[in-house]
Amino acid sequence: MIRSVLRVLAPAILSACLLGACAEPRFFEQDNPQRLSDWNLFRDDGSRFIPREQTLVFAPANPLFTDYAGKLRTMWLPAGGQASMRGGELEFPAGSILSKTFYYPTGADGVLLESIDHENELDRQRHRMIETRLLVRRDDGWHAMAYVWNDDQTEAFLRVAGASVPASLQRSSGTEDFVYFVPNENQCAGCHVTVHPDGPLHPLGAVPEQLAAAANPDGAHPSQLQAMRERDWLEAAPVRTAAASWQDSRADLDTRALAYMNIHCGHCHNPDGAADTSALVLDGRHRNPVELGVCKTPVAAGGGAGDLLYSIHPGAPERSILLYRMESSEPDEMMPELGRSLAHEEGIALIHDWIAAMEGDCPEPVRAFGNG
Repeated sequence: MIRSVLRVLAPAILSACLLGACAEPRFFEQDNPQRLSDWNLFRDDGSRFIPREQTLVFAPANPLFTDYAGKLRTMWLPAGGQASMRGGELEFPAGSILSKTFYYPTGADGVLLESIDHENELDRQRHRMIETRLLVRRDDGWHAMAYVWNDDQTEAFLRVAGASVPASLQRSSGTEDFVYFVPNENQCAGCHVTVHPDGPLHPLGAVPEQLAAAANPDGAHPSQLQAMRERDWLEAAPVRTAAASWQDSRADLDTRALAYMNIHCGHCHNPDGAADTSALVLDGRHRNPVELGVCKTPVAAGGGAGDLLYSIHPGAPERSILLYRMESSEPDEMMPELGRSLAHEEGIALIHDWIAAMEGDCPEPVRAFGNG
């Protein structure tokens, strides 16, 4: 009886495997395949884009804003591979792959909608995928690459030079046309290399403090580090307090504002980062208010200062360069420089309220007088 059942089921099982339903994710040591599907990180049941069971869907405690797109993140470590703690950071083994798929929910007419950022699989009837970025850990370090989805949502293709995708986003305030920019290889390094100019790429979200939280409010594990440990992907689950989230309405204003700047600005504005000449330290390691920009005159903001005098003017958001650059969408003014085309209204409101609540004042500038 058992043999007869197996004879009936065997062709169906083989067919499913040939279609990739039971395939393992694949690691490429040297070549970057042109198709995302070659990595075998996801499966397709005909209507849904689903991470394979061998991967772990994760989410950082403090998500980064990208034009109101949602992000489906996955992690995969090769068989027998373990991450370890070194110098307070996670060291992933060669063969590890991190993925991040940027998508938007869609309305009945196909228009893009703002994402809630908590999807664990994507239905092509209800979502539009824009790109999938990979961070691949090879023997010589991390490598970044971006795959752009075709119009039919059937495949994503490698785009070394990046891409631009015209889009319209419907929000409660109305519909806004914009261009979604997919980064090129050099622009990936602009965020993922935090020690400039010659430092290595490394993850920003798959770090201990970000993974110490649950993947979402309904997560099965209070800590994603523990979820990694249960897969034997960690030598030991380190004891970590989850990073503060700027979205946590229970936290005080100062905590939320610092968390927002850490994730959005800290990769450049740190003592070793690409923006070290600004003397702003926004990754949480500041030693005094001036390093946050309080009553600090700009060093090299150029036209991006908007004719304003101080990075942060306590009690006066409208006189603060920091907020001015967050509100701008001009290429030579806006901050962050990469990763967005739209202004982040919620982030702007948070930093506005934070600056408005600051006590004190900045000195008026000394003005030169002519001889006339």
